[in-house]
Amino acid sequence: MAVKTDTSMTIRMNRTVKQEAQQLFANLGMDMTTAINVFLRQAIYHNGLPFEVRFENPNATTIAALEEGDRMIKDPDAKRFSSVDELFDELEN
Repeated sequence: MAVKTDTSMTIRMNRTVKQEAQQLFANLGMDMTTAINVFLRQAIYHNGLPFEVRFENPNATTIAALEEGDRMIKDPDAKRFSSVDELFDELEN
């Protein structure tokens, strides 16, 4: 007698995400169950998520800093330094 090793899992997800994922996986020639199994096996193989998790878009603080840098570059009166040493000398005063 063979031992059944399969089990089921129930998850909740956004309907649109599910539909878009099903279409993507269908285009790749697999169903949702196969895709989830591929993901889980890759997570086990990598001993973690099989992809990098990070923010693609800068947060508000980073955006503000970038905008400030742009303003400083365009400002002809902004203080300029020709070396890192010159910058640190200025900071020490």
